[in-house]
Amino acid sequence: MAAELVEAKNMVMSFRVSDLQMLLGFVGRSKSGLKHELVTRALQLVQFDCSPEVFKKIKELYETRYSKRSSEAAQPQPQQHRSTEALSIHTNYDRGSTIPRTTIPTTNIDYPALYGKYLNGLGRLPPKVAKPEVRLVKLPFYTTLDELLKPTELLPQNNEKLQESPCIFALTPRQVELIRNSRELQPGVKSVQVVLRICYTDTSSPQEDQYPPNIAVKVNHSYCSVPGYYPSNKPGVEPKRPCRPINLTHLMYLSAATNRITVTWGNYGKSYSVGLYLVRQMTSAELLQRLKTIGIKHPELCKALVKEKLRLDPDSEIATTGVRVSLICPLVKMRLSVPCRAETCAHLQCFDAVFYLQMNEKKPTWMCPVCDKPAPYDQLIIDGLLSKILTECEDADEIEYLVDGSWCPIRAEKERSCSPQCPILVLGSSDVNGLLPTPNTNGENGKATADVVDLTLDSSSSEEEEEEDEEEDDDDEGPQPKRRCSYEKGLVSAC
Repeated sequence: MAAELVEAKNMVMSFRVSDLQMLLGFVGRSKSGLKHELVTRALQLVQFDCSPEVFKKIKELYETRYSKRSSEAAQPQPQQHRSTEALSIHTNYDRGSTIPRTTIPTTNIDYPALYGKYLNGLGRLPPKVAKPEVRLVKLPFYTTLDELLKPTELLPQNNEKLQESPCIFALTPRQVELIRNSRELQPGVKSVQVVLRICYTDTSSPQEDQYPPNIAVKVNHSYCSVPGYYPSNKPGVEPKRPCRPINLTHLMYLSAATNRITVTWGNYGKSYSVGLYLVRQMTSAELLQRLKTIGIKHPELCKALVKEKLRLDPDSEIATTGVRVSLICPLVKMRLSVPCRAETCAHLQCFDAVFYLQMNEKKPTWMCPVCDKPAPYDQLIIDGLLSKILTECEDADEIEYLVDGSWCPIRAEKERSCSPQCPILVLGSSDVNGLLPTPNTNGENGKATADVVDLTLDSSSSEEEEEEDEEEDDDDEGPQPKRRCSYEKGLVSAC
């Protein structure tokens, strides 16, 4: 059996691209990619899934190819132009095998030029327009270390709705060490991970992660958990599934052994692509520290922006003299600690970067809580001017920017006095107009003082107080209105 494997590997190594594609198509594997990628897939097929049918197909392709080569070699070759003949031999050598089989004459041959013209055994063809590749959006919480498998389209193998697409790959010793030596984010979860990302097959722009229907991912012999659906509280609204990278690390062989991944997906007309990446997962605290390092906007630049916002517009009939900015985060209704906003936002109001990053770590939306427009991580800035104001103004929850770029705190107004600010109408009074005299303004500090009628007193206490009032009124000139009344008379404000 070992001898057959060695023989099969040697035959595969001598295959051309067309032979490799025929072999991979025979077993239902992807036929797209460069020659070295096809060779890698074919060798993995021989190593781990070489059935008698596959071995027979490899031998058939090999014999068919060399029978054609033998018939071509039997034809007489012209003896003139020796350098051209050497070139032809080299071409057959490269097309035929990666193992030297023919001695190439060395007379008057420019090997660098020859290698450049016949790279990988194929004559250099006229330049063709490169086919655009599927690209995935960059995720702030994942730093890509290696690309294990470029985004590859999931191709249906038959007319069934449920399809399976296998993938075989092995980690290098360096990649294994990176995973083993990485810290744990939580028990059993390493910061360096192998993740699977799936998106639409669309080359027009970078694609966000998008799962196909009925997705299931099997790693070696175990199924991997896929994020579930968010419950929806609104009637008639379907629950949404958070599409994010799928961590495969805990089910993989962290050695030189080959890992097999099988993606099960529903074929309902839309085309999807999958990619494998070695990534380092970041935390919200690490992203915050990075933002503090490279994302702080100088206070003078922020001041210039304030002036720009409040600059008088000659076409506007309304002159803006100031703009208020709250020091309370709109996300958690707490005082700002790290004032932050996106550079693309048109407002000066900030939100707290700490809570914003924590919320997007749990459920990534990257939408500004002030204007509800996209605020991705790479466009966030820390407002240096507002950070300075927060340290200088600790007793106010709001400030106002002025046209010259300066600011002033807006403190909460003191509680207003509960004293009536208008004359009081007494029903049933002997006064002609039924109004109490204007409150005396000769009190302290020239402030007006108003008389207040207490309706909580009963009639007996009211009569006693009236008698005391009459005795005190004898010393004053002119009639005085009653200051107390019973419930039957009541009070009505004249305002």
